[in-house]
Amino acid sequence: MTAPREGRQRRRLTATEVDLEVLRQRALLVGTGAGTHSTEEAEASLDELALLADTAGAETVDRVLQRRDTPDPATYIGKGKAAELRQLAEALDVDVVIFDDELSPAQQRNLETLFGRDVVDRVALILDIFAQHASSQEGMVQVELAQLRYRLPRLRGRGLALSQQGAGIGTRGPGETQLEVDRRRILRRVTKLERGLERLAATRATQRKARHRRALPTVALVGYTNAGKSTLLNRVTEAAVVVEDRLFSTLDPTTRRLRLPGGEIVLLSDTVGFVRRLPHQLVEAFRSTLEEVADADLLLHVVDAGSSDGEAQIAAVRTVLREIGAGDVPELLAVNKVDTADPDAMDALLGAHPGSVAVSALTGEGVDKLLEAVATRLRSLARIVELSVPYGRGDVIAALHRDGEVLVEVHENDATRVRARMPEAELGRYREFVVG
Repeated sequence: MTAPREGRQRRRLTATEVDLEVLRQRALLVGTGAGTHSTEEAEASLDELALLADTAGAETVDRVLQRRDTPDPATYIGKGKAAELRQLAEALDVDVVIFDDELSPAQQRNLETLFGRDVVDRVALILDIFAQHASSQEGMVQVELAQLRYRLPRLRGRGLALSQQGAGIGTRGPGETQLEVDRRRILRRVTKLERGLERLAATRATQRKARHRRALPTVALVGYTNAGKSTLLNRVTEAAVVVEDRLFSTLDPTTRRLRLPGGEIVLLSDTVGFVRRLPHQLVEAFRSTLEEVADADLLLHVVDAGSSDGEAQIAAVRTVLREIGAGDVPELLAVNKVDTADPDAMDALLGAHPGSVAVSALTGEGVDKLLEAVATRLRSLARIVELSVPYGRGDVIAALHRDGEVLVEVHENDATRVRARMPEAELGRYREFVVG
């Protein structure tokens, strides 16, 4: 988001007020309901856009919803509507017009020319928020890569200065245009960032293999942004993760050990929150991080019971999960914020999703029941096998205790009979000892 335009009329402020005042861009929100099936859904999408704008540091001064089946190829909203919005933007003295969808480079260029002010689409807005919140080296690399992939097709049309060759003495000739120089520089940077992420992805893969060798089941917290995942992680593990009532306050994954009621140790990971139409640039850039989700044994899907469109949020999260290859990972739904939610809405969510658990990550209500449900689900996912291990293979017995959960151990004439609960990934190492 750029700084507010100069020239806005303000009253004279005292020195104290100048120190305290934080200038926020004035934003006009525009939506067409693209991808929605009803006016209510379109309005809910604009509500979310307003939250995104607030998180990015903008103040929504007005919002316009224009229902249309297909976007106009030149201006997205049509020439007449664009002229009407230009007058509205001037009357409200807005700094930026934010569209609730992804604009093509040509649409964005045409609208900025018409409005005479910044035009931002939903993708750029989310990228801006991610850029503000990224703190780790990996997070910053991922966000920068997503931003460059978004900007690359938008280089053309940033002004004649980018495509003109010099016309003065000593500057004539077939040299590169500024557009070509910019494009080449961005491509070089993209390549460098991609290589860096490949190295980080390899490190993550090594860490995951090490966890598998320790036979610690992994549970990934997933859910819509601001559903309460970080609060729940803090509640059950004392992780001290920063919690804010803002969208996308968590970008960098956090993993902590958690002891379940039965004594089992699992690894619980917090992840970035999802939204409707999460930009594909972000999904691609964060793929190495999101692979943690696809590799989990169980997904703990946190949903805000107080949300007016909880079902739509659940559907949006599952769409992203399928996109990153985690659509088949077993899932347990945690209906969060029951301390503030409407009881009827909460009961509707619980009834629509059998096996889900009602909790309040803030107060701790229902958390014990949720952990018991997690333990039960993990046990149900592991196979119980019987093995006969010769007495000379004490190393195998030790490995069984390390890699699985030994339920019964009986010493027979020439071997030790073991009944154990084993993760599917570890079972192949013991095939020769499996009996029955």
